[in-house]
Amino acid sequence: MTGTTRHRTLGSRPGASSWRTSRLFANVLTYAFLIAGGLLMLGPFVFSAMTAVKTPKQFNTTWPLTLPAPATVENFTALFSEQYNFVVPIAVTAQVVLVLVLGQMLTSILAAYAFAQLSFPGRDTLFWVYLSTLMIPAVVTIIPLYSMMTTLGLKNSFAGLVVPFLFGSPYAIFLLRESFRSTPSDVLDAAKIDGAGVLRRLWQVMVPMNKPILATLLLITVVSQWNNFMWPLIIAPAPEWNVITVATAALQTQYNGNWTLVMAATTIALAPLVILFLVFQKQITSSLGVTGVR
Repeated sequence: MTGTTRHRTLGSRPGASSWRTSRLFANVLTYAFLIAGGLLMLGPFVFSAMTAVKTPKQFNTTWPLTLPAPATVENFTALFSEQYNFVVPIAVTAQVVLVLVLGQMLTSILAAYAFAQLSFPGRDTLFWVYLSTLMIPAVVTIIPLYSMMTTLGLKNSFAGLVVPFLFGSPYAIFLLRESFRSTPSDVLDAAKIDGAGVLRRLWQVMVPMNKPILATLLLITVVSQWNNFMWPLIIAPAPEWNVITVATAALQTQYNGNWTLVMAATTIALAPLVILFLVFQKQITSSLGVTGVR
């Protein structure tokens, strides 16, 4: 019996049709569940954008999911007027994120390379002790950090916003260390034979070979620092040092919700993160695949 005949015989069995029907139903049910989950996740973002282009009267007199008729940009223009001056929080946030991304990426790469490839006494013990700080809730360290920053005179200052988070993070160092450890040793040995020193092997061999992981870490760092709220609210309550999250929360007062303004500010805050994700989505997918294989 040939392969074609065998395939036709199996396909003509009584249970084959019901099996295909069950599999089709399972696939339809799976995709329906995924689509429903995706719509549920996108719902808040769509609601934010729709509310941002409504007038306060439209928002208060219509169903929340009603399309704006007509759409307006007065909420965005109001944010950049002299009354709210939303340019300052955006500028402060961008500067904070830029400094912290550069600081954390640089120090995390150096520390991860030391823990992964260099030999020194107590290396593994020091790494696991440092990694154990991930189990400490961030809220526990806020009061000691605040006391230290105020003692140093860094309250309501740019330095107070960035210094506590400038020198890497346990999660970033752990992620990079595991990635660096999986780099083939033959490549590093070849670079060493060619006369490459420690730093040259790091920047010319290790970093280019781990670009997907670095891109993912870059995105995680930007998102976490862009969305940081608690520490900026505590250490820099002055309006001139408000980041975008604190400025957005300040739009909602005790007696006036200003929901259309809040949603406009939220939309502005979301836009850079969405663009960043679209730019780095291929690298993120690659890093997930590489991490899964490793």
